[in-house]
Amino acid sequence: MDTDSPMNTDSSAISPSSQPVADTQAELSALLVPLLKGIIYQDAAPQRWADLLKLQNRVRDYVAVLGLELVLDEAEGYAFLHSRREEADDTEMDASASQEVPRLITRRQLSFPVSLLLALLRKKLAELDASGGETRLMLSRDEIVDLMRLFMPDSSNEAKLVDQVDRHINKVVELGFLRKLKTSTGKQMDYEVRRIIKAFVDAQWLSELDQKLEQYRQQLQEKK
Repeated sequence: MDTDSPMNTDSSAISPSSQPVADTQAELSALLVPLLKGIIYQDAAPQRWADLLKLQNRVRDYVAVLGLELVLDEAEGYAFLHSRREEADDTEMDASASQEVPRLITRRQLSFPVSLLLALLRKKLAELDASGGETRLMLSRDEIVDLMRLFMPDSSNEAKLVDQVDRHINKVVELGFLRKLKTSTGKQMDYEVRRIIKAFVDAQWLSELDQKLEQYRQQLQEKK
């Protein structure tokens, strides 16, 4: 709501008590816009993250009206919005369905290679956490290619294989699960696996991953 009176634009006429409210509204707007666009990371925007921690209850109340919920992980340092709307079965649809709030956070249908790459990256992150060592997972482009190589059809054209994996990597970067790291040589691109991937590939699914990957390996072998 605009608090300025159309009859008086003199800033001195604004009561002192209205200024903190205006400041809070400005901070809230500065949080809602990037959240509606994507993910807020603590390391990328420390001040915005601090504001989010301070105003998270206000943010939750606001986005709830839009059928969204705030997912905030202080330990891992990320926050994003998730749709609260449950997908109803066709058999359960009724007249009230037409009154539901339209989905603002759209679901994306991922290709199998992209889904596979996300799963493999999530598995590498779990292995890193289990080792109790580093908290950041860094992988080179070549290391990611090697991860994918076992699950891609044999090809005598190495350049074509790498190009395919590069496309999948770029998609995962676009989704926000990988971050490109600057390199001094300009030849070897390194990536950081963002820990937000843990929120999308859960532990239960990960526990079944080895079995699923083995089944896929067997399918590839049968096709050879």
